[in-house]
Amino acid sequence: MNKALIVEDELHSRNFLKSIIEEFCPQINVVAMAADVEQGVAAIREYEPDLVFLDIEMQTGTGFDLLKHFPEPKFNVIFTTAYDHYAMKAIKFSAIDYLLKPIEIEELQKAVEKWADKKILNDNKRSVEVLLQNLQSSQKNHQSIGLSTSEGLEFVPLHEITHIESSGPYSHFYIKNKQKIIVSRHLKEYENLLSDHGFFRVHNSHIINLREVKKYLKSDGGIIVMNDETNIPISLKKKDDFMMQIQQYRLV
Repeated sequence: MNKALIVEDELHSRNFLKSIIEEFCPQINVVAMAADVEQGVAAIREYEPDLVFLDIEMQTGTGFDLLKHFPEPKFNVIFTTAYDHYAMKAIKFSAIDYLLKPIEIEELQKAVEKWADKKILNDNKRSVEVLLQNLQSSQKNHQSIGLSTSEGLEFVPLHEITHIESSGPYSHFYIKNKQKIIVSRHLKEYENLLSDHGFFRVHNSHIINLREVKKYLKSDGGIIVMNDETNIPISLKKKDDFMMQIQQYRLV
């Protein structure tokens, strides 16, 4: 049976999470619980868990402080948090799962099942590396995002993404000097995630990297030409916002 560890500074939260894991997630066994970063680090080293439920904000530090002790983690992580933490986007970028408190049983089961299906240690190791790098990066366009494909996770620096195109429930990422990456997630999810990182949704089917815009043509209702010469249509209702955004990035 897979070993799990809970790192959470509130006693009732620790006990509640342990109880619902024991009742609804029979594939894992909670071998220990810790109340702070120091105890968590010691418990991980002693028990060598497969999975750590890690609270983001604790009295003596953060879950990120704990992860810094394990530059090459041999465990997977599911974060827990009581609110929409400031680092939530960095967590989503790194493709690490998280649970919002109060934790719902169905969401817990989904996260555990997803982990059990993958259990790809190399992906988790890279996810942790990307998370810590993104949190330390002062330039948002130099951060990286984890894209889940049919073959696994692929981590791509944001500045290498030229544009994203929707195709039904799929999003196609176009990467500089590479083939496109297909992800089974709706474009709307990436619109919300990338909106303050220099990306703008110019059309129902297109998100562009504003730093990769070469020129704007007024013909044919409005066409954006990217640096890779791709022509992307712009919706009439998006034109004014686009011109404001493009000026912000000093591209005109």
